[in-house]
Amino acid sequence: MATLAPSILGADFSRLGDEIQSADAAGVRFFHLDIMDGHFVPNISYGPGIVKTIDKLTDGFLDAHLMLSEPEKYFDAFKKAGADAITFHLEVHPDPLPYAQQIRQLGLQPGLSLNPDMPIEKALPFLAHFDLLLIMSVFPGFGGQSFIEDTIGRIRTAREHIDRESLTTKISVDGGVDRTNAERVVEAGADILVMGTAFFTSDDRPGLVKHVNSLSHQKSRKV
Repeated sequence: MATLAPSILGADFSRLGDEIQSADAAGVRFFHLDIMDGHFVPNISYGPGIVKTIDKLTDGFLDAHLMLSEPEKYFDAFKKAGADAITFHLEVHPDPLPYAQQIRQLGLQPGLSLNPDMPIEKALPFLAHFDLLLIMSVFPGFGGQSFIEDTIGRIRTAREHIDRESLTTKISVDGGVDRTNAERVVEAGADILVMGTAFFTSDDRPGLVKHVNSLSHQKSRKV
């Protein structure tokens, strides 16, 4: 079963409590939090204070995606704010293992992300040490971008490695994912579909969650 993870960046922040309540009521159990510093990516979003507010509004799992030049400076702050996982970029830390260890020592799940122009093969040797691989299917910074089709092959490569090595790492895909391409993304091997605009503009959020939950990649169908 695939999981839909709404990106809070796509919510109406003037109605944040209502938006999260609506997501909970639709069956959402996983939220994606885009944290941007205006340096690693060309945009600024929000920080630990908003994450703390979100944590008070839902019991859902919170993955803080740190698109920051120095993410390690904020691991503890996001832990205290209520994050359950912290995902950072391979572009920032080409040797990510010490940072994965720091995150685990905080009692959180570590995630590793990479942008569309970073070869997926560079992430594979590290996946045994991460709970989550976040494959960006757009260049991060702004919501509403179109899905980059080459991502499908990158997902397949990661899935083949994870299955071959019998890893438990989950594959998450973020950027331009919506109802029209969700099935292809999951069939390629994704476990978690991050949707911002597609979720928060949907007229049928429960139906969208149910649709994603009904999808599974080949290995799941064999189990």
